[in-house]
Amino acid sequence: MPKATAVWLIDNTALTFEQIGDFCELHHLEVQAIADGEVSGGIQGYDPIQNNQLSAEEIQRCEADPEARLVLSESHLPAPTLRTKGPRYVPVARRGDKPDAIAWLLKHYPELTDAQIGKLIGTTKETIGKVRDRSHWNISNITAKHPAMLGLCSQTDLNGAIEKAGGQPRASEEQVENLSELP
Repeated sequence: MPKATAVWLIDNTALTFEQIGDFCELHHLEVQAIADGEVSGGIQGYDPIQNNQLSAEEIQRCEADPEARLVLSESHLPAPTLRTKGPRYVPVARRGDKPDAIAWLLKHYPELTDAQIGKLIGTTKETIGKVRDRSHWNISNITAKHPAMLGLCSQTDLNGAIEKAGGQPRASEEQVENLSELP
């Protein structure tokens, strides 16, 4: 919320536009426009002291020296965990397409491991095994369909998995795009 922080700093401090702009990662002219009321008229100020972004001493230090730059306070909170590249969300309407994609991969690229197929499609090894040995509950309705065409993975990811398994991709992205344009 850089503009909200800039609004608070403009209203409550004697910092220069350059100091506020550097801290909020805004251009000093944009900060000046905020101060003039030309931009961000309805934004409520965001107090950086109360939210532990700055200390009052830091603001006082920079108010005394117009050449000084504000330094963000160090947080003692643990860093948030970044989301790993795991299974992606697949809408309920698309989940029935996974066995079709598994069947296509097993038919055209038997060199892919179950782990690679599971990561690519976002399914379990159990489901892959049931499609492979034809014991899936819906096996009579499963037809092999290209997973990129179903939207379960990208062609780039599929090509990467195939090359990693030691195979040769049989269709390029352009060929798949051309297939999707057919009626």
